[in-house]
Amino acid sequence: MKVVSTIEEVRACVKTWRKEGKSIGFVPTMGYLHEGHGSLIQKARENNDKVVVSIFVNPMQFGPTEDLASYPRDLEKDSAFCASLGADLIFHPEPEEMYQEGFCSYVDMDVLTKELCGLSRPVHFRGVCTVVSKLFHIVMPDRAYFGQKDAQQLAIIRRMIKDLNMDLEIVGCPIIREADGLAKSSRNTYLSQEERKAALCLSRSIRLGQSLVEQGETNAQKVLEAMKVEIQKEPLAKIDYIKCVNGLTMQQVETIKAPILVAMAVYIGKTRLIDNFIVE
Repeated sequence: MKVVSTIEEVRACVKTWRKEGKSIGFVPTMGYLHEGHGSLIQKARENNDKVVVSIFVNPMQFGPTEDLASYPRDLEKDSAFCASLGADLIFHPEPEEMYQEGFCSYVDMDVLTKELCGLSRPVHFRGVCTVVSKLFHIVMPDRAYFGQKDAQQLAIIRRMIKDLNMDLEIVGCPIIREADGLAKSSRNTYLSQEERKAALCLSRSIRLGQSLVEQGETNAQKVLEAMKVEIQKEPLAKIDYIKCVNGLTMQQVETIKAPILVAMAVYIGKTRLIDNFIVE
């Protein structure tokens, strides 16, 4: 496995593989990899001849008060993890490599970015769309792999490649959870022991919502209220949002009728965590 830091090096590798008729799977990440990322790499390994993983903490998707400087990083550990799962190439650029002096071209989106995380993080998805679009043009993969935990991001990426006629397949993969139910996230490392225990209110709320839907409840407000009550039992939790939206358009709905995304963002102390479930 190779680790490279320049666009030129990535393109040289991809050009060689293409000449050999190899298919390419791509997993874009911000690093500090865990089993959730691992599931994406494994899926890419199963479906493709070659696997590229990008590790880039993208400054464009962080707001001015967010955790860009403190976001966890460990390239050595990440490299060993990728190698153990059979990745062929890690692309680990510096911000200056991705955004050269005078950079002023962006990929933006309307509608899908106005709800959920887009409301409380207004610059976030422009940064996501711009960097992912750039990475797709650099790596030129046949397939790219994203986790369902970032369900809004997954829907946005799918819409972007459709709208911009990008020639690749987007593969969504299920949420990977800890044994006690907490969705795996690089930001879980921010939690103290007490906060880590408190964070289980998210997965308890998710299970409650799923149970209500499975029992036949179709009133979105009733499901959301029950989930909010569960979260509010935890003193360290502060709800950013809990919403029920159409899974394709991200617009709020009153009746639960597939495809539906029930998503939440909750602060545990200062750490913002997300979770969701999908009705298909």
